[in-house]
Amino acid sequence: MPGARRSSLRIEDPGRSPIATRRGPTVFAPGAPTGRFEVATWHYERLDPDFAEERILWSRGYRHVAGIDEVGRGCLAGPVTAAAVILPPNWKPRGLRDSKLLKPAERRRLDVEIRSRALAWAIAFVGPELIDRINILQATLLASQLAAARLPIRADALLLDAVALPELKIHQRVLVSADRLCASVAAASVIAKVARDRLMEEMDLLYPGYDLARNKGYAAPEHRAGLDALGLTPIHRLSFAPCRKREQMSLWDDAADAEAEAEAGIGADAIGEEADEAVLIEEAQFVD
Repeated sequence: MPGARRSSLRIEDPGRSPIATRRGPTVFAPGAPTGRFEVATWHYERLDPDFAEERILWSRGYRHVAGIDEVGRGCLAGPVTAAAVILPPNWKPRGLRDSKLLKPAERRRLDVEIRSRALAWAIAFVGPELIDRINILQATLLASQLAAARLPIRADALLLDAVALPELKIHQRVLVSADRLCASVAAASVIAKVARDRLMEEMDLLYPGYDLARNKGYAAPEHRAGLDALGLTPIHRLSFAPCRKREQMSLWDDAADAEAEAEAGIGADAIGEEADEAVLIEEAQFVD
């Protein structure tokens, strides 16, 4: 974009000064230059996101600023899901917050509004087999890269929550608790959460007995009880501790076949997707 100040990968710490950053409490942030970011008090006090960070980037010539967020990193089953959203300048739906602070009905309402009014949005899933193969951190980064790459409008800059995307040659601003601070990141958290929740409700119909419709694949007592009684399903993450050294029972063979037949209906991002990893990663490469 003419006049925009860009770098191939510019990661900014939200701390007010290098001294404050060294002295303040920090949080582990893979992909950051130092591996950690400062956690300031205002990160926890803020509940209603605004456009302060977006306005800074707009003022520097970055017209299309995309917020990116992910859900499902800590689940025992199902995909990790990322979304990218470019909101119209200074528009956000009423009641927008980090998806974790919202009730399901509010998330669904916001999801409809965001998809209908956003300049662009995209969602990407990375399934359990790929998670087991490349680890959850790399799968999360890949899902975020794919969400950014699939935006129908090319983003000029990205706002991210704690984790940078070093593979993308695009200006990035990384903040702790960005989903509580930045409207576009909060919007991404909402549509990622709603999309993944719906998928896990579908999986609950295929694999009853784990209460997936309610726990969404997290390690709730009912989910663990299902693992003890029924064993693993094809959507469980074998590399995660509660799933290791367990056997998949033949009870789910038919369901696995039905799931494979239904993949085309769910879409290219479906659970268990084993599409060519090299093609997926190549798709996510941005060139200035």
